[in-house]
Amino acid sequence: MSDTRSTSSSAARTALVLLLAINLFNYIDRQLLAALEPDIRATFFGAEDLNAMAKTGWLGSAFLITYMLSAPILGFLADRFSRWVIIGCAVILWSLASGGSGLAATFGILLATRVCVGIGEGGYGPAAPTILADLFPISTRGKIMAIFCAAIPVGSALGYVLGGVVTAHLSWRWAFYVVTPPGLLLGLFCFWQRDPRITGAHLVRNTRLKLKDYLALIRTRSYVVNCVAQTVTTFVVGGLGFWVPAYLRFREQSPAVGMSIFGGITVVAGLVSTLLGGIIADKLRPRFPGSYFLVSGIGMLIACPVFIVSLYVPFPMAWVPMFIAIFFLFLNTGPSNTAIANVSPPAVRATAFAFNILIIHALGDVPAFPAIGYVGGHTDMRVAFLFVSGMIFLAGVIWLIGVKYLPADTAAVERATANA
Repeated sequence: MSDTRSTSSSAARTALVLLLAINLFNYIDRQLLAALEPDIRATFFGAEDLNAMAKTGWLGSAFLITYMLSAPILGFLADRFSRWVIIGCAVILWSLASGGSGLAATFGILLATRVCVGIGEGGYGPAAPTILADLFPISTRGKIMAIFCAAIPVGSALGYVLGGVVTAHLSWRWAFYVVTPPGLLLGLFCFWQRDPRITGAHLVRNTRLKLKDYLALIRTRSYVVNCVAQTVTTFVVGGLGFWVPAYLRFREQSPAVGMSIFGGITVVAGLVSTLLGGIIADKLRPRFPGSYFLVSGIGMLIACPVFIVSLYVPFPMAWVPMFIAIFFLFLNTGPSNTAIANVSPPAVRATAFAFNILIIHALGDVPAFPAIGYVGGHTDMRVAFLFVSGMIFLAGVIWLIGVKYLPADTAAVERATANA
């Protein structure tokens, strides 16, 4: 028995390390494009083209739209076939597409490669957290999800750094070449991993799944509440990430220095907060069964007034409340994703994550870009960010409302899993 437990524990740790590494390159690749956008624009469009920025903006939109549309389809497949095979194929696809981005001779080809990157990440996004939920018990799941999500701030920052360093010494094309081999290698490693649902030589499939099994997700109140709160949070985080350069210019801060400081704050505050959020929620769960929503909601309610203070405090002192606000903004990352895993039946868990991806992007950061820009354009960026602060408060309230539903929904899934 001890050998089996040791082997299982070793497999779980291996899976966590591999998926964490893949998630790191996932976010490196996402932000790499943003770092390279000025050089890409200069390559394919002339300085006289007034629509050049709008055209290169479609590179990000093409990825995001493809990602959120492909995730439900590939998440559905991940519930029926080996999740490691799905992830391996997805990582190899997006890595090859990244290399293809560097080889693109025309803007149209470059756009097509970003579509392929979106499809690849659409296969990885729903399956990866599902594997971790299958491998780790509910008592430590928050910490594990937090470790997995820690790649978000770190990978995002590394994407900016890598893009700047490589472009300075070679060209923007080489930045895409550099990330391709590690991605291919990580993708190949996936084919040697064992799906947690495999018993003996066979993959355990629930062939009796029906439409009602998927509709049960939207009847699970804590799942719906979580999706709504995460959508509002995605609006906030996505909108701030996109418009903070304009805000810093409005506050008369040097774009280069200001973005460097903001990037450093995001890495440190985001990394520490993401890890602490999952650990704290796990520790509180025995006393407060709704702890994952409780930590998420309180974090947002603290972030709201501190963020408002940062809008009026003069620089450089404004960086202090901004650091605190970003810290509490990221506190929900681990707990909220853990809650999705905990209230979703294992047989449809990948679909639950996939549907969540579709909703939070379609209704979150996609409309955030024009909405915040509209408010800022008709007033100023301080007013626009005050609008964002209202969304921060709203997300916190929604998670606190969901606290009363989470314990019962989690217990129901645990009972069903134990009796399966």
